[in-house]
Amino acid sequence: MASRTIGMTETLHTYLLSVSGPVHAVAEHLRQETQKLPQAEMQISVEQGHFMSFLIKLLRARKTLEVGVFTGYSTLIVALALPDDGRIVACDVSEEWTRIGREHWEQAGVAHKIDLRIAPALQTLDALLAAGEAGTFDFAFIDADKSNYDAYYERALQLIRPGGVIAIDNTLWAGKVADPQVQDADTMALRSLNAKLCQDARVTVSLLPIGDGLTLALKH
Repeated sequence: MASRTIGMTETLHTYLLSVSGPVHAVAEHLRQETQKLPQAEMQISVEQGHFMSFLIKLLRARKTLEVGVFTGYSTLIVALALPDDGRIVACDVSEEWTRIGREHWEQAGVAHKIDLRIAPALQTLDALLAAGEAGTFDFAFIDADKSNYDAYYERALQLIRPGGVIAIDNTLWAGKVADPQVQDADTMALRSLNAKLCQDARVTVSLLPIGDGLTLALKH
């Protein structure tokens, strides 16, 4: 028994990965390529990818949403878990970073599942709502600019079906959300959203210490 989550040493993390199942070869190559970039810390961890793949299969998801693609690792992981006729609407503003993802999506044979929208995400989300797609998504993953997290969450909540799940990344933010002396805009936005979510009667919430903190919101 343990009264709190176990600390993750390098040795224990290596062991965890060794017994968590294999990573798809193309996904591993994409992960390694992304690690060479100065912004590599923006990529989700391998164990978070495993967990998200598990969620997609548990939900029997067919239609998903991603806000923040970066180099497309999380997009690829979700696409691999979806059935062949599954679909991801993936929102990002960077042609440069998503180009890396596109190459790997093609190599993995899942590019046909991914509808990449290069535009401000709020614009894309509002367009989906205007097109009558509210309540049609099974899963949403939010991992983009923190100042707009609340706005992304509100749109995603409209877009997913009852029983669908929104996963929100970076909600522990390297511990800064728990330090009242940290008052930068991103930390304050995350702190505010965390406080809102735990009181939001529209969802059931669980904040997990995976990666940099992953909040799951199950829509009622």
